[in-house]
Amino acid sequence: MGLTMRPSNPALMAVSRSLRADRNRLIEQWSRWIAGRVAEVPHVRTATVHRHLTLLVDILIESAGPLRRRVAELWFTASEVYGQTAATRGLAAGEVVEELQQLREILIHHLSETVAGLPPRQSMAAVLRLNRILDRGISHAVVGYTDGLFETLLNSRGVPIVASEPAEDEVLQRLEQLEEELAEIRVVQ
Repeated sequence: MGLTMRPSNPALMAVSRSLRADRNRLIEQWSRWIAGRVAEVPHVRTATVHRHLTLLVDILIESAGPLRRRVAELWFTASEVYGQTAATRGLAAGEVVEELQQLREILIHHLSETVAGLPPRQSMAAVLRLNRILDRGISHAVVGYTDGLFETLLNSRGVPIVASEPAEDEVLQRLEQLEEELAEIRVVQ
């Protein structure tokens, strides 16, 4: 018994097309908002955070399209890594939630016309699906944040320490792995 792909919901496809068309604007708007509230920290550069935001938006676009089932686990992993990176950046737990909530607000403003143009049942289904994806991403980001803090405390025995290896390198390595995984999923399509 092989894997069968069901055709995508037309509403989700419309959302995916809209997100894909304005991808760069969404990323830039989200990145500007984050950069405006948090100064660059020595452990993780702003360009690296921007790269992670780009990855999250790219996965979210695929989550609304025909690859949604194949990228679900990648979304959870990328969100968890985002939470770990937020801990490295020195954010509070609520701040990582706030950053992902900002993506939700940007999407609401961006998709309002697209969703309003859909039949009511389809528009509600699309909005609920995106909210569910974002909610689960936020949950995984909080788990990643908590894991990152716990690991730091465990390694330092409760005493703040300076990392011997730059956190930037670890974050970049993990981002590269996630980006490659998304590229593989897109190719196999």
